[in-house]
Amino acid sequence: MSFDREADDQLEFTSSSGVAVVPSFDAMNLKDSLVRGIYAYGFEAPSAIQSRAITQIISGRDTIAQAQSGTGKTATFSIAMLEVIDTKVRSPQAIVLSPTRELAIQIQNVIMALGDYMNVQCHACIGGRKISEDIRKFEHGQHIVSGTPGRVADMIRRQYLDTRNIKMLILDEADTLLEKGFQEQIYEIYRYLPPATQVVVVSATLPHDVLALTRKFMTDPVRILVKRDELTLEGLKQYFIAVEKEDWKFDTLCDLYDTLTITQAVIFCNTKSKVDWLAEKMKEANFAVVSMHGDMSQEERENIMNDFRQGNSRVLISTDVWARGIDVQQVSLVINYDIPLNRENYIHRIGRSGRFGRKGVAINFVADDEVRLLHDIEQYYSTQIDEMPVNISDMI
Repeated sequence: MSFDREADDQLEFTSSSGVAVVPSFDAMNLKDSLVRGIYAYGFEAPSAIQSRAITQIISGRDTIAQAQSGTGKTATFSIAMLEVIDTKVRSPQAIVLSPTRELAIQIQNVIMALGDYMNVQCHACIGGRKISEDIRKFEHGQHIVSGTPGRVADMIRRQYLDTRNIKMLILDEADTLLEKGFQEQIYEIYRYLPPATQVVVVSATLPHDVLALTRKFMTDPVRILVKRDELTLEGLKQYFIAVEKEDWKFDTLCDLYDTLTITQAVIFCNTKSKVDWLAEKMKEANFAVVSMHGDMSQEERENIMNDFRQGNSRVLISTDVWARGIDVQQVSLVINYDIPLNRENYIHRIGRSGRFGRKGVAINFVADDEVRLLHDIEQYYSTQIDEMPVNISDMI
């Protein structure tokens, strides 16, 4: 697919004109049962993205929504879906695709909570679980499917997931879903959907090439975005610790351990082997930590997540599998043991803390050979990362 130069210029992402801001959930003309669920969930007024995007999605238009981590994107598309589906029709009417199983489960939880008074059926269709379980759920009848591309594509191919009544396809964390690894599965799913299916693309970051791809399967989308220079993470303090050598990071982390456990902390490493090595080394030094990455079984990952959510474990070491969209209320400290190689992941990682306007702190361990990566991130997000002060525990 080729784009002319002028069309490519227009990919500089700007909000569409005439997007109304709806100041309250009551003013959105939603079903009563859905409004009850929204208030019961604890929302009082819509966030910036919610006040703009919910009514646009409900109107049926293809929509591209970009807003930073922790601003309520999941609830935005969940509320819109719940408004649009007909619960009397017991077959799938909306599909949400996510890049990780954890995120798909979390989205299912949000949908079920918001739809608490609607008798809605939502199934998390993800790899790592028995296929017989998926089949049973689909035979029972589901309104919404929240899943990962591989398993959803498989269920459609095997004809257990009936796509005839699908009205809406949502791509969450779309920048990852439209990377090479998932692209084919996304297109395969898309091919099975009714021609008039509405497509909604949601992400905190939307690089150029991803926007170019959306042309292939979206029709005149309404664009709603928060610009990148507004993606500075409000309420998040960002620091670095210069450690010179990679080997010195471990001692630095041990020195910080008491600070980590004041609330809950997530430590990010770039590779699975580094996660395993660091978790092992911390345990040998008698520090309590749990760890998670993509090579673990689904059951293991779910147990670790539940433990962490409930606050039983205070410190989680993870790869970027955890960086996107997973919300644990108590996390107010994120440590980048390794600086992320992909700049886009920086905002997803540190957006784990300070969600929805809460305060948070991010600390970056910087060896000499990572200084350039950190400068890169500062420039990219028009942000300043200062050296860590001594009294860090006072700020968490």
